[in-house]
Amino acid sequence: MSNMPTENSKSPTRSDQAKETASRIAAGAGEAAQGAATHYVKEPAQDIFSLVKAYAKDNPDVAACWAFGLGVIVGWKLRP
Repeated sequence: MSNMPTENSKSPTRSDQAKETASRIAAGAGEAAQGAATHYVKEPAQDIFSLVKAYAKDNPDVAACWAFGLGVIVGWKLRP
């Protein structure tokens, strides 16, 4: 007789176990990637914006000149 599982057997096969393990690992990797994205993208962006805000509060005239200059350059590049 063969040791192969029959269609009526309820025990999971090796391929089913492998699929389950792979999906569990993929879910864990996805969660880790989201955590890394939050840490390495969101926090530095918040730090940069807080530094820019603090600089603009201390030097409003220089910040206004930078904003005007960047607006001119972007507007010049976007014109039809």
